[in-house]
Amino acid sequence: MSSLYIDIRDEQWPLIYDDSYNVSFLGLEKFHAFDSKKWGNIINHLKEAEFITDNNIVKPIEAQKSDLLIVHTKKYLKSLKWSAKVAVIAEVPVLALVPNMLVQYAYLKPMRLQTGGSILAGKLALERGWAINVGGGFHHCSSEKGGGFCPYADITLLIRCLLVNHLIQNAMIVDLDAHQGNGYERDFLNVPEVYIMDMYNKHIYPRDREAKRAIRKKVELDHKVEDMEYMLKLRQNLKAALNEFKPDILVYNAGTDILDTDPLGYLRISEYGIVKRDEFVFEMCKEKNIPIVMLTSGGYLTQSARIIADSIMNLHRKGLISGK
Repeated sequence: MSSLYIDIRDEQWPLIYDDSYNVSFLGLEKFHAFDSKKWGNIINHLKEAEFITDNNIVKPIEAQKSDLLIVHTKKYLKSLKWSAKVAVIAEVPVLALVPNMLVQYAYLKPMRLQTGGSILAGKLALERGWAINVGGGFHHCSSEKGGGFCPYADITLLIRCLLVNHLIQNAMIVDLDAHQGNGYERDFLNVPEVYIMDMYNKHIYPRDREAKRAIRKKVELDHKVEDMEYMLKLRQNLKAALNEFKPDILVYNAGTDILDTDPLGYLRISEYGIVKRDEFVFEMCKEKNIPIVMLTSGGYLTQSARIIADSIMNLHRKGLISGK
C-alpha cells in the first residue's frame, strides 16, 4: 500500500488540506495571474462560516520521489532541478533567476504536498463515498512534461495508485476546468480502463490535438458561453458518459476558471452557475453510488476561493457530502 494512504479519525472529514499548500516566494508569485493563497482562503472562508474546524481537516503527506516515479520518468523529475525549466512550467519567467533550492522549497514542495493530497483523496473517497482535496488538479502535467502551472501529474498518480493497489479496476475523469486536460490525457491514451470526459474552451491553451484522442466524451465550447448553454451540455454529456461507462471512482477536476471575467478562461459562467455545476456532478455520483474525488484545479480570480467554499457548503446542505 502507498505510504501516502493514511487512516483518518471518525470526526475528520475527507477534506484534505495543509497550510503549506500555499505558494510564497519573496513576492514573485505576484507575477502570475494565479491566486497563490487560494487554497488557504478556501479553508478560511469555511472556518469563518463555522462550517469546519481544524479537527475536521485531514493533513496529507508530501509525495516523495518513490511515489512520483509510479508515473513520472526519472528524466522529468531530474529536469525540475533546473530553475529555468520550472519557470516555464510555473509561467513565472523571473523564477529562472532564483536558486533552485528556493524554488524547490517555495513552489515544488507545496505542489508535492498537494499531489500527496490528491493521491490520499482517492483512498478516502472509496472509504467515505467522497473526498475533496482543497488543491491539486494539475491536469496539464503528464509523466514526462509539465506546463500551465502544473509540475506533477497528480490526476494520473491518483488513479494509477488505486489501480496498482488493486483498489479499483477502472475510473472516470470529468474535467470541467476551462482548459483541456492534456496531461493525464497523454498518460491515458489507449487505456480503456480510464474514461475521460473533458468540457473546455477549444480556443485557448493548450490546444493539444494528440491528447484529444484520449477523450471519450469531448465537449468543446466557444468563448463567452453562459450558464444555460453550459449546464445543458453538462447534463446531456455527463448522463450519456455514465450510461456508457460505470466507473469504480470518478475524479472531478472542478476548475473555477470558467467564471465570468476570468482572464484565462474566456467563458461567462456565474458564481451561482459554478455552485450548481458542482452540485449536479455530485448528484449524479450519489444517484449511481459512485465514489467521487473533487480537485480544485484552475481559477485565477481572488473570488474563486469564496465560490469554492460556498459550493462545498452547498453540497453539504443538499446532503451530497457529510462528515461520516
